[in-house]
Amino acid sequence: MRIIYMGTPEFAVPALEALVAAGHEVVAVYSQPPRPGGRRGRELTPSPVHKRALELGIEVRHPVSLKGPEEQEAFAALQADVAVVAAYGLILPKAVLAAPKHGCLNLHGSLLPRWRGAAPIQRAILAGDAETGIGIMQMEAGLDTGPVRLEGRTPIAGKTTGELTQELAAMGAELIVQVLADLEAYPPHAQPDDDITYAHKIDKAEARLVFSASAQQVLRQIRAFMPAPGAFFELEGERYKVLAAELAEGSGEAGTTLDDILTIACGSGAIRVLTVQRAGKPAMPSADLLRGRPIPAGTLLA
Repeated sequence: MRIIYMGTPEFAVPALEALVAAGHEVVAVYSQPPRPGGRRGRELTPSPVHKRALELGIEVRHPVSLKGPEEQEAFAALQADVAVVAAYGLILPKAVLAAPKHGCLNLHGSLLPRWRGAAPIQRAILAGDAETGIGIMQMEAGLDTGPVRLEGRTPIAGKTTGELTQELAAMGAELIVQVLADLEAYPPHAQPDDDITYAHKIDKAEARLVFSASAQQVLRQIRAFMPAPGAFFELEGERYKVLAAELAEGSGEAGTTLDDILTIACGSGAIRVLTVQRAGKPAMPSADLLRGRPIPAGTLLA
């Protein structure tokens, strides 16, 4: 098939590679424009999908919008059989959705209609969902409202957003190749009308640990914001990111350390911090941190 591929982050790279490996003709890749990167943000850095597409010898386009007639005409002129979309980052106007012969297929990281929207993986973890998955959805004008052609599932268990993202990206790559091998074998099925939830974009302020919640919920917060933006607490004006933790015995005032090894009381139960990162420092086991920066029992963390 002649395919237009539309994606931006690392999550979208495996599907691009899988389509090329399957022998499809990817006639162009659309990705978000290069952004400032590097330590001081001086150089423009292409997205992971942009970079991989260039390595594969595929033309890359990065318009700031697809609303204008010129961009829409340029898109239609590619005469694609289908467009495959994975975390692209722009809303597709109706003219773009209708341009390919078989429309646009989206790789969405949830079990629709649960967690439509921008941050489905993080929201599923925060909500304590038992499982999540990825769906190949026929796109329409609504926000992730289109019918689903094929779906894969996986338990969440103790996985972080980073781990689930990698797993779902690999799963999505397999599923999109499977669907495009025989579209008629995977007809679109309308989403159910119940259990509709919305995965609103993550606000960095949400990453501050809420120790008044249960220990289980605090652990979900840590896993949901790993690797980014990173769940954190503050002590004496300094921010500490918590990258890994476990349930622990103990109780006390929420946010108070119960011992000298970073066991922290929550609204119910307690957690023990395993891996932590100070601002501007590398990640390290909490034991290494505490050798140079003791945090004694009875310390209240904000």
